[in-house]
Amino acid sequence: MRHDPAAGAIVIMLRSLKMYGMAQAVTDLIEQGAPAFEAAIPMLSQLLKAELAEREVRSIAYHMKSARFPAYKDLSGFDFAASEINEATIRTLHRCEFMDGAQNVVLIGGPGTGKTHVATALGIQAIEHHRRKVRFFVSGA
Repeated sequence: MRHDPAAGAIVIMLRSLKMYGMAQAVTDLIEQGAPAFEAAIPMLSQLLKAELAEREVRSIAYHMKSARFPAYKDLSGFDFAASEINEATIRTLHRCEFMDGAQNVVLIGGPGTGKTHVATALGIQAIEHHRRKVRFFVSGA
């Protein structure tokens, strides 16, 4: 048996999709050196990549819906020049590193200062780029 990185990648993708029986069957086919399987590797790889991508898209859509954001907002649409919000601080928070330490962020300010926009942008960033679960709440004083 020769080691084929593409076949190994198929096993890894199958396991990540929790398809353990198929992963074992592929491992067996690799060990047998089945020529028909080797010919099918490129197509099988493309199909598995498509499935992984589709599941990722569905997962993000599900988490975006369950977060209950009032609207889709990101930092590219925020006018820091018209706000008293410290841009450097928000850009640091946008990296979502505070979540690794289980730290909270509280945004305080008057109406129209951009709190909801910034909070939404941080939550969307956490879901889309850091695969975190988010729930959006607005608290009145």
